[in-house]
Amino acid sequence: MDIEQIITTLSATFNEPLNDGEHRKIIFWVDRDREFVDEISNVSIDNVKVHQLTEQNNFYSKYLLEEEDPISHYLVYTNNDLSVEGNWLIDTVYYSKTFYADKISLLLDDLGIDPSLRAVVKKYEKFFNKKHSQKFKSYGIQSYTEEAIEVGIMSVLCNLKTPDFEELLKIVLKESLSEQDNKYISLMEKYLDVNVFWKYVSNIYGYDRENKSLKTLFMHLTVTTLSHFIEVTSLSNIKSFIAERNKSNALVFIDHWMHHKTDYAIYNELAEMIEQEVKLADIIHQLSIDAFKDADTFPYFDKAIIIYIANSLEASHEDYDEYIKLINLRRVKHFYEKYQFIYEALFYTVKMYEFYKKYSSGIPKVSAIDMWKSYVNEYHTMDTFYRKFYVAFDNEPNSEILKKLKAMVEILYTNWYMGDLSSNWSQSIESEIKDKWTLPGITNQKEFYKRYVSPKVHKGERIFVIISDALRYEVGVELADKLNAETMGSCEIEPILSVVPSVTKLGMASLLPHREIDIDENARVLVDGKSSSGLENRKDIIESTVSDSVAVHAQEILAMNKAGRREYFKGKKLIYIYHDTIDAMGDKASTEIYTFDAVEKAIVEISTLVKIIRDDLSGTNILITADHGFVYQREALIESDKIEKEDIQSIEVKRRYMLSKEKNEMDGILSISMDSIIKNEHQLMAYLPKATIRFKIKGSGVNFVHGGASLQEVVVPLIQYKNIRRGQANSREIVKVDIKLTNTIRKITNSLFHLSFFQTEKVEEKVVPRSVMIYMADEDGAVVSNEETIIGDRTSNNPEERTFKLRFALKTITYDKNKHYYLTMKDVETGVVLEKIPFNINLGIVSDFDF
Repeated sequence: MDIEQIITTLSATFNEPLNDGEHRKIIFWVDRDREFVDEISNVSIDNVKVHQLTEQNNFYSKYLLEEEDPISHYLVYTNNDLSVEGNWLIDTVYYSKTFYADKISLLLDDLGIDPSLRAVVKKYEKFFNKKHSQKFKSYGIQSYTEEAIEVGIMSVLCNLKTPDFEELLKIVLKESLSEQDNKYISLMEKYLDVNVFWKYVSNIYGYDRENKSLKTLFMHLTVTTLSHFIEVTSLSNIKSFIAERNKSNALVFIDHWMHHKTDYAIYNELAEMIEQEVKLADIIHQLSIDAFKDADTFPYFDKAIIIYIANSLEASHEDYDEYIKLINLRRVKHFYEKYQFIYEALFYTVKMYEFYKKYSSGIPKVSAIDMWKSYVNEYHTMDTFYRKFYVAFDNEPNSEILKKLKAMVEILYTNWYMGDLSSNWSQSIESEIKDKWTLPGITNQKEFYKRYVSPKVHKGERIFVIISDALRYEVGVELADKLNAETMGSCEIEPILSVVPSVTKLGMASLLPHREIDIDENARVLVDGKSSSGLENRKDIIESTVSDSVAVHAQEILAMNKAGRREYFKGKKLIYIYHDTIDAMGDKASTEIYTFDAVEKAIVEISTLVKIIRDDLSGTNILITADHGFVYQREALIESDKIEKEDIQSIEVKRRYMLSKEKNEMDGILSISMDSIIKNEHQLMAYLPKATIRFKIKGSGVNFVHGGASLQEVVVPLIQYKNIRRGQANSREIVKVDIKLTNTIRKITNSLFHLSFFQTEKVEEKVVPRSVMIYMADEDGAVVSNEETIIGDRTSNNPEERTFKLRFALKTITYDKNKHYYLTMKDVETGVVLEKIPFNINLGIVSDFDF
């Protein structure tokens, strides 16, 4: 404001009507910065006397206003602070008005800052332009101090929504570790004083280097964080980067940055750069795994752990429990996601080695039924481990360490497991069931309709049958587990013995209603004399048995909307749904490499179909099965994996079988009578290469095959799913496991402390995993500690194996021992706060020691 504007404003104020009880107006004009000291003698306002108040005339001024002239209007000009103790005019000031014309005073008044902080605001006067002032005011700072003002200014310059030094420090470091390229440092140099920034960095994070830089600051923060996980004696080469005070603040800062949903990406880049600067690899190579297994600050720790496990496996070190615990430990660490697929591939490799250790003397040669049961109860897990390894591998195909693991996996699975298992199983077939294709107590595939479908139809119940081409048993187990975990229905799985040759046309026919099945001289499969090839023929066969029936491709159902589905299946009692994701991918040379991806997709699709049947069609009875399984290996076959087709007359030859009217015994080939499988009017014999050998023929893919008699091909899943609605008998809600704090003491006396937690029940069927994030927060919800995660997916009956011990660090701030701070437990998936447990924090002399 200039002097004319000031006179106009003052005149208007003096001309306002007197308030009740007022006899005159007195205005104290405070000009602390002496901006108008030379002009005050020229100020003239009608009917107003102008008086200058100085440090020397304090008493006289009071006498003038109260005794000598108690009637006139007065403008009292002063450069003094009127609020100081000993001010003779304080009473007069209280019933008068105070006027400010200088920018700082107006700012103080506008922002509600006490005049005692005038010098602080004056120091940063350049900052308070209109735009900055509006942003600063929007923070609504409740209690002003020098720190609140300075942090507020820096927060405005970093464009934060609320003032927060931790957040603005992160913004600065994210921008660039080079001061010259950092716009926020430039803004502080322009509008503040960059030394103010460094002052707070020093006070809060103990960063006291003489030559300060953003790069060494980031190194200081990360190495100080690292010192919480690795003994300081092991970090002697980088000890100068470890804070000597407020160490826990660095840990909390880095932890919050790492956990941020978007900002973590920049942290990862910087951490990777800094780990090379500090030569972390050289440090780690001197340490045991136990010395750094909990460390999480840099990505190299995960690399080191992965290399350690892979090298240990290669060296035949059999500490498999240790390797699994290490992998599970790393799942809650920050960089796990970066190496997730490598860890998963490693996990399944370890599981395969565990299996190998158990059967290192060889898979036992036992009877056919005992081998069948062993496969169903345990052996099939090797197929799952192999499949899951390649699902992970295919997400990181260029990883050198996975290429190394791949070679080890192929030796285990293809050379040892499949070699032993399929060879022994072939011997059992040859000695026990080649003439009569049955196993005691095991359902044959051709009995499927009569045993499982027909009774429901005769009772008038509605039944859905999903037939998934090449859904082998181990995949069915995973699907059943998924359905049990995700739906309220009851889901049971049993193995059935598929027909041989284990091919689509014969397997699909066997699952249809029939009196007899046969194969003609053109290798066509006939059901009661009718062709069963293709959907339309199968539909005719089903409808001829049950009039209110339909057969449909799964993709048609998935493509319909809810109304369309209800209309299409209205009045239908028997619904056959044909699903073909696995076989369609595996049966072509160009796509067989994607077989295991197709399996993953199939599991999701079938699960979706079940939910559609349950929700859109009100279906309660669902059967899921397959026409056959499959054998698949990733490595190219060698010559010994193939066999020449014998020179006999055949009606059909494929990779894994040959049909012929001739009876013959041939080396390396199983001769199976078709009499117990089909009507066999043409007296056909099935010739199947033993183990997993393929016939040498031209044509489609060779790595993915079916048609033979290996357990992977002939053990077919039958999943019986019964939908149970909420409130019905035997209904069970799907519930997540609970994670509970086990410590009983609710007082924290050290900035570093441990807490123990317990997964209250094991994961099984309708009790599903839960991931929980845990941290300490104040009454307003502000996080004052690091954040830890528990993945509650333990399946053990042993309570000790469902116990978790976590380490927390509190920010080094002042805690009110009379207030509550809350241990907050939040569901990671939903974000719902599960529990807030009140604690008192009384650190006394703030300490970083963890006793």
